[in-house]
Amino acid sequence: MVKTPPPNPHFSQGTNVPVRVAVHGEGERKANLSGLLGDFRLLLILFIALRVMLLMAYQPLLLDGGERGITAGGDYQTYFNIASLSDSLGAPFRDWWSEFPPVWTFLSVLIYQMTNATYSSYAFLLGLVMIAFDAGNLVLVRNIGARLHGANTGMALAWIYAVLLAPLAFTFWTFEPLVAFWLLLGLWWLLRGRDIPSAVAAVVGALTKFTPALLLGAVWRFRDTRRAGLYTTVVVGMFALAYLPLLAQNAAMTLPSLTAQFNKASYQSVWALIDRNYRTGNFGPLEDRADPARAANVQGNPAVIPGWLRLGVATVIGLFIFARTRRFDDRGLVAFVTITLLIFFLQAQGWSPQWLAQIVPLVLLCFPNRNGVLIVVILSAVTFTEYPFLFIRTGDTGGEITGALVLPFVVLVLARTVILIGLCVALYQKLRQQPVD
Repeated sequence: MVKTPPPNPHFSQGTNVPVRVAVHGEGERKANLSGLLGDFRLLLILFIALRVMLLMAYQPLLLDGGERGITAGGDYQTYFNIASLSDSLGAPFRDWWSEFPPVWTFLSVLIYQMTNATYSSYAFLLGLVMIAFDAGNLVLVRNIGARLHGANTGMALAWIYAVLLAPLAFTFWTFEPLVAFWLLLGLWWLLRGRDIPSAVAAVVGALTKFTPALLLGAVWRFRDTRRAGLYTTVVVGMFALAYLPLLAQNAAMTLPSLTAQFNKASYQSVWALIDRNYRTGNFGPLEDRADPARAANVQGNPAVIPGWLRLGVATVIGLFIFARTRRFDDRGLVAFVTITLLIFFLQAQGWSPQWLAQIVPLVLLCFPNRNGVLIVVILSAVTFTEYPFLFIRTGDTGGEITGALVLPFVVLVLARTVILIGLCVALYQKLRQQPVD
């Protein structure tokens, strides 16, 4: 009697064809999924499409009851109101002062004039511009991440950046994605040894907001004196060339763009807790911008600890880190830029939630692991709990934290400060390490 062999699990009944369809199918699905997640062009399309469709679904509107749509709670309405001075008063830096450098101020006025002074059109077009720059940030996070940690990690960091709330929210609340773009672009070109393009990016960033100029610290630490001197000359020279015509036409209206931010009362920081300023940082009414003297008006209690002392202590700490740095590879350069930025933010008299747009990509690039991602999530949660969650409940007090809100406000400010200091300590430890070949 011939025994029938047991069915071979690798072959189908009655055939000699291996039955690995399910197994192969599963493997193919995994391969395809890996390929799908590894397709950066697809990620970029999804990134842009999500933001554009959100802008379309929650269109920004300015109604009698206030601002509506995706920009509600942000600064777009403030930007619109300031740009409207170009109708009533004339040109910025000539007929009225702005607290921001010229790149952003002129861009805002240009968008205002292009959209016929209609808020919905202004906010929609500004949103599209910020989406474009934040897409650039996504590209730079991926490129810098791949250079520092390999292609797979670079792609993973891009996905993480794409799904985080902070970059998405601030795209429709502020122009901070524009600032982050010039900072990251300057850093990217610095990593590639293209010092002159990096200097140009840094100065354009500084003409938008001052923080991209902090790249100069890393240049002097990671380049020889000749190259650092050339880089500095380009930055300072281009910055001066941009400001000279503005100062020539009306120095009084131009100077506040260099000084107004530093003249504000403290806000949302440990220094604000000391000064008992429990509100966001604001300037006076719109009509104040016709008088340059009012740019120095302090909207709150004066500083207990003067600004020069805060800046002096921060400078000493920075010089200590400068002298103690031992890591001079690409990762060290990015860590140095990040710690410089965080020290600058910690010494500033205030805190702006939108600064997360600059902090988040740098922290991810320095700490491309679970701990780094969790720190970003926790820092974002603390920030959004403070604003808008807490401050939205201050309508009856004119935007000032009072009563039962004081204790959670203090806890949130202290928690955020501790997180930022902890990041500085971790970055300092990284800078003290010798690069591993």
